[in-house]
Amino acid sequence: MNKIKGLKPLYTSLLQGIGNTPLVRLNKLSDKYGCEVYGKVEAFNPSMSIKDRVVNYIIEKAEIEGRLKPGMTIVDATSGNTGLSIALVSLIKGYKCILTVKDSSAEAKILQLQLYGARVIKCPAKAKPDDPLSYYSMAKKIVAENPNAFFLDQNHNDNHFQAHFHSTGNELWQQTEGRITHFFASASTGGTVSGTGAFLKSQNPDVKVVCADSKGSVLKPFHEDGKYYKELKKQTPLEGVGKDIIPSVFRIDIIDECLEVDNDSSIQNAKDLLVDEGIFAGGSSGAAIDAFKKYRAKYPKEKIGLAVLSFPDHGLKYMGKLYKSEVPAENAADLV
Repeated sequence: MNKIKGLKPLYTSLLQGIGNTPLVRLNKLSDKYGCEVYGKVEAFNPSMSIKDRVVNYIIEKAEIEGRLKPGMTIVDATSGNTGLSIALVSLIKGYKCILTVKDSSAEAKILQLQLYGARVIKCPAKAKPDDPLSYYSMAKKIVAENPNAFFLDQNHNDNHFQAHFHSTGNELWQQTEGRITHFFASASTGGTVSGTGAFLKSQNPDVKVVCADSKGSVLKPFHEDGKYYKELKKQTPLEGVGKDIIPSVFRIDIIDECLEVDNDSSIQNAKDLLVDEGIFAGGSSGAAIDAFKKYRAKYPKEKIGLAVLSFPDHGLKYMGKLYKSEVPAENAADLV
């Protein structure tokens, strides 16, 4: 591509805008808790979520290895953000995609998936993982019946873990100049907290990695005693927090602690984040903040040099679900 004199190199694809997201000091939390607290704002990725890192990495690896070829259809089960990334990358690269989602997913997300050209299949959120109608089972059924399908399989694809190891973790280490001491992230698949945490620990084994989990999720009990309690059912309106299966990308050997977060507190944290810092983020970001607060309360004497909280996506995705205006806009005629 010819360069334009006086300008920095131009993107040849929107996918080049993935990563290198801002690390922003959270002034209110830093001042209140007497330590440096920063937020990793992933809404700056093209589809406004951290999942762009994962999806683009997995797809590029599959293309290189010959497992994904032109004309194929990408399929996965997703609660929303991964689907948006799959739909966007598929659109740019020319693939078709079919996404199975829970019917509890925000309507704004589902509409965006469709605008990106994805075929969306809504599945009952209450369905157990092994139920034929669950979004997991439905995705597997579609792949089994379509020889031209590529199963992205975000829950069990090791390249999900590797994406965060090589991208998010490395980026945080560079941005903090190796001064990061604690990393907090909510978990659903667990890829972010595990992959990022693994890289940070490879540089400094003393970095603490803390996972935010929801009530009724299977992740915290699995981390504590290694058992999968299938009878549990996560109880949260927050997307991207908690799980009812054990993804293989969730690595308990990397995570130092799982903390159960409160739904209402997490939602309020996200709203406070907007007012206090101007960062408009989703509920899973509020969950990371809640985990930080709970960790600080549990270990008040532990020194926190520099804590980084993962903010996976943008609050615009949750308009009408988590964010609702209780005061109507004013009419000019009423002010005359």
